[in-house]
Amino acid sequence: MPENNEKETVLLPLLALRGLTVFPGMLLTFDVERPASTAAVDLAMKTNQMIFLAGQKELTEELPEAGGIYHVGTVCRVKQQLRQPRGNVCRIMVEGLYRAEALNIWPDPKGYSTEIRPLPDRPERISAVRMQGLLRSCLSLFEDYLRQAPDMLPEQILNILANPDPSYVANYIAQHLRLEPEEKQKLLETLQPGKRLMLLAGYLKRELDIMAVEKEINDAAQEQMNRNQREYYLREEMKVIQAELGEDGLSDDTEEYRRKIEALPVSAEVRDKLLKELGRLSKQPFGSSEAAVLRGYLDVCLELPWSKKTKETIDIPKARKMLDEDHYGLEKVKERILEYLAVKQLTPEIKGGLLCLVGPPGTGKTSIAMSIARATNRKLVRLSLGGVHDEAEIRGHRKTYIGSMPGRLISGIIQAGSCNPLMVLDEIDKLGSDYRGDPSAALLEALDGEQNSSFRDNFLEIPFDLSEVFFITTANTKDTIPRPLLDRMEIIELSSYTDEEKLHIAKDHLLPKQRKKHGLKANQLRVDDEAIREMIRGYTRESGVRLLERELAAVCRKAAGGIAEGKYKSLSVKPGKLEPLLGPARFKPEQRRVRDEVGLVRGLAYTAVGGETLDVEVAVVEGSGKLNLTGNLGDVMKESAQAALSYIRSRARTLGIDPEFYKNRDIHIHFPEGAVPKDGPSAGITMCVALISALTGAPVRGDVAMTGEITLRGRVLPIGGLREKTMAAYRAGVKTVIIPAENEPDLAEIDQDVRQGLSFVPTDHVDKILDLVLVREEKPEPALLPQAQSLLGAERHTVRQ
Repeated sequence: MPENNEKETVLLPLLALRGLTVFPGMLLTFDVERPASTAAVDLAMKTNQMIFLAGQKELTEELPEAGGIYHVGTVCRVKQQLRQPRGNVCRIMVEGLYRAEALNIWPDPKGYSTEIRPLPDRPERISAVRMQGLLRSCLSLFEDYLRQAPDMLPEQILNILANPDPSYVANYIAQHLRLEPEEKQKLLETLQPGKRLMLLAGYLKRELDIMAVEKEINDAAQEQMNRNQREYYLREEMKVIQAELGEDGLSDDTEEYRRKIEALPVSAEVRDKLLKELGRLSKQPFGSSEAAVLRGYLDVCLELPWSKKTKETIDIPKARKMLDEDHYGLEKVKERILEYLAVKQLTPEIKGGLLCLVGPPGTGKTSIAMSIARATNRKLVRLSLGGVHDEAEIRGHRKTYIGSMPGRLISGIIQAGSCNPLMVLDEIDKLGSDYRGDPSAALLEALDGEQNSSFRDNFLEIPFDLSEVFFITTANTKDTIPRPLLDRMEIIELSSYTDEEKLHIAKDHLLPKQRKKHGLKANQLRVDDEAIREMIRGYTRESGVRLLERELAAVCRKAAGGIAEGKYKSLSVKPGKLEPLLGPARFKPEQRRVRDEVGLVRGLAYTAVGGETLDVEVAVVEGSGKLNLTGNLGDVMKESAQAALSYIRSRARTLGIDPEFYKNRDIHIHFPEGAVPKDGPSAGITMCVALISALTGAPVRGDVAMTGEITLRGRVLPIGGLREKTMAAYRAGVKTVIIPAENEPDLAEIDQDVRQGLSFVPTDHVDKILDLVLVREEKPEPALLPQAQSLLGAERHTVRQ
């Protein structure tokens, strides 16, 4: 250090270091490439070769500000400068002279400069003995560090033994120790040599502990690698020895694979393919990834139930009894299953079937499939296809892919352990398709009885016979099932349950099941039939019985809680006593209108939870011929309103309506419950009658409901969901239901109670029902329209004939 006073300052060029620290008395070589740093070095070489080196706080900053540079650094002498051939990079060697503090820093892209003040070591109150102890401790720890560090030479300890000055020892160890830049900066800013040695001792102990852990990990890894290498050499030697003995290098598991393949009841094509894969396996070196793939492939192929079948039940009376025990109603489904068994009894060689059960949620589609499996003594496999987008889910992945596996169909066959199971493909209408393929297209081959005898899974790459599988698919609607797939299936529709059917299902199936589930005996919980009916009407509104089962489960929980608390020994649920158990009723029963009203007609609609009544209100006011449609209507329903209006305009004089009504009247058609979306063509006749009533002033009978699509000529076209719609009319107390004439054959499928409680009027034209639904006053026609009177009378006479 120069002999200048500590308070004297010197102006020097500044070089900001990234990740480096230079201590006094040390030599360091490093590259300089930033223009500002190169300029500072050039300035130092032009003057007295003196430069101030200080670390920057953020290593990523290209041009740090004055606050981004540590103010304590080292004044160094540039001993050597060497220009590199690449760009402006130069390599310099510096020698640290003394610590200094930067009082002012002037950042400049053309070269940093600073005003520095020397920082000599400060005296400290420490005895010579303690200082010597600190010095020896640091030297001992550093010697251990040199022995364990792979890039350090043990001879370096001689450099500090030759000069045992505490300040020099601390600077030397700090320079050669692998520390974080912040830790080295802390050592640089510590001016007392004793305190500096204490910090170093702590850092050295920590580094020695870290190096011990690193050595332990490295030794363990090296040992494992040596063991694997030794096993590899031994196995290779074993192969050579086996080849010399004529054993062809086949291991015991390879021979086991061969025995199993030879015993399989498969075709020659399949056996040759498996033996070929086995030959490839025998040539693989131990531990190769290809060997693991081949073993997995052979395991799957050997696990398949080739020619393993379960014996079907052909006892038709027994099957009928089992189906009746499991489900109430569903006669059409049961009849189809019994027909299949009868044909199977006469022709045992018949292949598996393919049915598609379509119906609203909760109507028992999946459970009827399970009952079919029990009745036919087939193994059951259920595959849920809802939300499947990847074709490989059905057909499998190629075995060359990592994590490849067979598709769901082959996995289901393996799970069943039989090649003739009953396979339920649930929610087939909810299959999706995207860039990974179309799963429904992959199902075409599997569900086609003419092709599935040689179904090829991408993973297996060999044909497997699926013709013995009895496939049953379920769906909520046919609309979203692709047409080619739909053509391969026999459709059986499960319609909504009537209230009477729900009552029997609750009594015979749901209530006993929930009582058993909640640990109740029959004498501990009794539910009257009328209470169940009240639960059906006031607490559920659905096509199936899922909500009804939940309500019965809630009653069972209340009963179990009361019995457990000792409030009562048994519970008997009577009608009118459900509110304490289930809360207020959620649905009010639909009531028939007590009087006939103008422009108000009751229609019938089909929803996902069954049939509903749908009122249509029409208001005609003075205006300019505007037509307003409200009630959250879809495009099809709006078009039906336009068709009805056009029909009325074409028949205005015949119907006794002012022919200019579309110019001087505003018409507003509204469907109540506006928050519920509505669409479909079946409300066409309802809107037409409501418009005629509003325009003529004739009231509509309140005990009549109707459904049907209308055309511009007044023809009434058929609709769907007649069973559910008539059930809704029956619940609402309607007496007469007008239906399209082409739907008359569908009346055979309607429940017996509904047929007895309703009067059905088939019609193929709107004119034929106007006298039935409109309440006309017995008074002369208005004198303003004599021509319309005569035409209307002639039209009515024609209709009655």
